[in-house]
Amino acid sequence: MTQTRWMLHAKKADFNKIAETYGISPVTARIIRNRGIEGMEDIGHYLHGSVKDLHDPRLLPDMEKAVGILRGKVQEGKPIRIVGDYDIDGVCSTYLLYRALKRIGANVDFEIPDRIKDGYGINEMIIEAAAEDGIDTILTCDNGIAAVSQIARAKELGMTVVVTDHHDILVEESGNSGAGDDAGGQDGNDADAEDSCQGTEVLPPADAIVNPKMRGCRYPFPGICGGMVAYKLVQVLFEECGVPAEEWLDMLEIAAIATVGDVMKLQGENRIIVKEGLCRLGHTSNLGLRKLIEKNNLASDSITAYHIGFVIGPCLNASGRLQTAKLALGLLLCEDEMEADRMAQELKELNDQRKDMTQAGIDDAAAMVDELYQDDKVLVVFLPDCHESLAGIVAGRLRERYGKPSFVLTRAEGCAKGSGRSIEAYHMFHALVEVKDLLLKFGGHPMAAGFSLREEDVDEFRRRLNENARERLTEDDFIPRVWIDVAMPFEYISESFVKELELLEPYGQGNEKPQFAQKNMVIRSASVMGRNRNVVRLSLVNERGVSMNGVVFTEGDLFMEEKGNSRVMDIIYYPGVNEYNGNRNLQIVVKDWKFH
Repeated sequence: MTQTRWMLHAKKADFNKIAETYGISPVTARIIRNRGIEGMEDIGHYLHGSVKDLHDPRLLPDMEKAVGILRGKVQEGKPIRIVGDYDIDGVCSTYLLYRALKRIGANVDFEIPDRIKDGYGINEMIIEAAAEDGIDTILTCDNGIAAVSQIARAKELGMTVVVTDHHDILVEESGNSGAGDDAGGQDGNDADAEDSCQGTEVLPPADAIVNPKMRGCRYPFPGICGGMVAYKLVQVLFEECGVPAEEWLDMLEIAAIATVGDVMKLQGENRIIVKEGLCRLGHTSNLGLRKLIEKNNLASDSITAYHIGFVIGPCLNASGRLQTAKLALGLLLCEDEMEADRMAQELKELNDQRKDMTQAGIDDAAAMVDELYQDDKVLVVFLPDCHESLAGIVAGRLRERYGKPSFVLTRAEGCAKGSGRSIEAYHMFHALVEVKDLLLKFGGHPMAAGFSLREEDVDEFRRRLNENARERLTEDDFIPRVWIDVAMPFEYISESFVKELELLEPYGQGNEKPQFAQKNMVIRSASVMGRNRNVVRLSLVNERGVSMNGVVFTEGDLFMEEKGNSRVMDIIYYPGVNEYNGNRNLQIVVKDWKFH
């Protein structure tokens, strides 16, 4: 078990008053406050927010201007081309805009860049091709805000350009050399405050730019994904064209999938969209989604944010990683039962292949770290044969395993391309700025980055990153922190409390599943279960004699070896109800532990 440091949230509030106002327990009130929610109105929105609480899309910059341009082009019959992105957010954004424009009679098609051939975002080849095809208007989604020269070229060619995006805006004096291959999409959404609060915004010369990150934006919640920006545009477009609101709401689950898939914080408006979207996914009218749910053996009436993040989302992402994202988009647009079935099966198989390739990359990377780089404070691993689209995932797993900032590089055409994943104590973008003389291209934020460099410079890159980190990173920085919501004795656990915790769902980034803790649990029994011996069943009793059954999902034999002769342990846990053969019993899932 990796060493962890346990931290107890200590945010203050009148928990009894919150509990009384909203008919919840003080424990649940404390958890809500721990998620950064304060003020009675905000707590009410957190617990009971619905579609009617979503913000006015017209508060987004240039929204009405963009809709006006698009309506005019539709009425004139001008050809419009949507240019999306190859990740799940880009695919969902493209789907939303394409379906909406088709609905109002537009002459519209789409283009999605190839991850390896084109890289992230719109490029001049895509623009030149659009001009050759006689396209009048380009509409970007989930990209475009950094494409200054590319959009200038589109304007030279006489095209109208509307940008919809959610990524951070380049600032002239920030030192940012532009988004790297991995930094502008799913892995690079958080604003880097130091780089975005000074200097002059560098904006593309588009006819309209809809982006909540623009300075002076009046939109109350800028932390939305590209799919949500597109969804907001669809709402205004439908309202202006007299399309019934039900048709806008019918696409809500796609915006929810984009939000979870792009790892946005499940707070405020995002949480409402995902909560509503999960309710609708069970009876979605989208044939492709239904087939994908079926192929992954998911129960359509109980899909969670976890299933989007770790099952549905990776399937939609797999096509952009290993083939073309047009396959995922084709599935969402498909209206033929047999074809949708075939495409869903293909996506599932692609994702299974991606998982096998990822695991092979993780195994190779870990073996290199153990053999060569164990003492390095910053891990830099070159895997020439690893698929470049998997570098970010492998880097993330290395970061989890070793608790260190991790960069994984692969061999690309004429250079090495890399992705990085960081820890809280290491500002990854600033670290790259310090070695930018070695880099061909880079971009990112504190926790993730994408970059490229000459293959012969990889060793120097590793050496200098570690030299720069020698004084900054201490051994203490490598110990992951695990946050505890409440030190809660077993006596407080009941079926009604477990049911009440469902009010806090959906869980995810920024709205993590609650964690409780107890010290000095006496271990009455412990046994390894399961065909793969990856479940440990525990019987525990606390200092006041209250007992509780628990399960631990881990390598059972290693757990028993670590336990040795110990009869007492401290635990972090989550309560639940175990149903078996018609019997219902309270139990806990143990998430972290320390033996005495």
